[in-house]
This record gives sequence, structure tokens and C-alpha cells, in this order.
Amino acid sequence: MKLIVVGYGRVGSRTARVLAEEGYEVVVVDNDPLKAERARKQGLTVVEGDGTDEAVLREAGIETADAVGGITGDVESNHTICQIGNEYGCRTVMRISEDVPAERYETYRADSDEVIYPQRLGAAGAKTALLGGSLNAIGDLTEQLQLTVVTADDDAPVVGSRISEIELPETARLYAHGADDEPMTIPLPTTTVAAGDRLALVVDPEAVDEVRSRLLGEQ
Repeated sequence: MKLIVVGYGRVGSRTARVLAEEGYEVVVVDNDPLKAERARKQGLTVVEGDGTDEAVLREAGIETADAVGGITGDVESNHTICQIGNEYGCRTVMRISEDVPAERYETYRADSDEVIYPQRLGAAGAKTALLGGSLNAIGDLTEQLQLTVVTADDDAPVVGSRISEIELPETARLYAHGADDEPMTIPLPTTTVAAGDRLALVVDPEAVDEVRSRLLGEQ
């Protein structure tokens, strides 16, 4: 499986390294010479250049890539990267920020296979999205975290709260949300939790009870 990671910052570097360590063919694209050199020292294949340039992505092998991730710190650059990726028929993953307006979010969702909020989950979200969106892929990232899915009943304290308002321990991250029987996806910060909704989290095992107490009111 060949994966292109555009952007070797905090999230991109961790994503690329984890994928490479697991045996995937990873190509890093970055226009910063220092970041490119750092990636090379990690043993990664690197194409130095602007990831929004189709010629650069072709050099990185987008014609035969299974997925490309626009994981730079610039949302519009990431959008352009995914639009190019769509032309080559590969899976596209776009990093966005949590302050993206709803109307732009819908555009980004339409133009990419998956959008991720690294502020919430970091490299775990990027890795999972690149590999096809399976929540189970998160479990490989660290032995210290586990995937937990909870369902909010009518009396759960979390019902009526927006995603951005949910307070969790430092060792827990909300990853996905699903209403009723709908597929679980990464939600907008303004998404409001309703009774029957499911919430997927990655959490330190020692914090599971506290998380369930905060979300569901369980003791």
C-alpha cells in the first residue's frame, strides 16, 4: 500500500513514521528544506517541493498511490492536494481546523474522502483516515490507549451538549460520532449530541471510568 503524506510538521511527521514502521510504502512531500532533511534522516522517501503542484505530486508517485493526505497547516493547500488526488483516483484525506465555517466544511467533505481534526486526535486520526477510516486502526498507534464506544441514553449528561463543549480528561480524545444507525464520522465542533447517539473515543484505560461518568453519568 503506497501512501503520500504532504506536510512533515508535528502531525504529518508522526503519521508518516508510524505508517512506515508498520511496513507501508510512504512518500513525504514538503517544501521546507529542514523538514525534508529531517524526514530523510528518519529513513523516509522524500520529494521536496510544493504539494499543491501537480507535477510535484506526480514525482511523489500519485499516479500509483493508494491514498494522499493533505496534512499541512494550511487548509486551502490541503484542499487543493485532495482535489488533485481525486483526479488520480486515490483516497484523499484532508486536515482542517476546528474553526472552519460549516459551509466550507461541507465543501471539504465533498472534495475529500475524509477530513481530520489533528487538534483532537493528532496522528491517530490521520493514520486511520489514510488506511481507510477503520476505527480499529487507532488501536495500533499506542499500547497505552484503547478504543471505547459509548451510547448516550435519554438521561446521559452529555445529551444536549455540543462536541466543542464536552470536557474530557487529558488522556481521552473524542474521535467520532454517530446518530442512531448512521455511520460514525468525525463531527463538527457544533454537532449536538442527542439521545441514542454513539461516541467513539481513544482513552487511557485508567480514565475509562471517569470518561463514562462524565458522558453517561455512570458511577
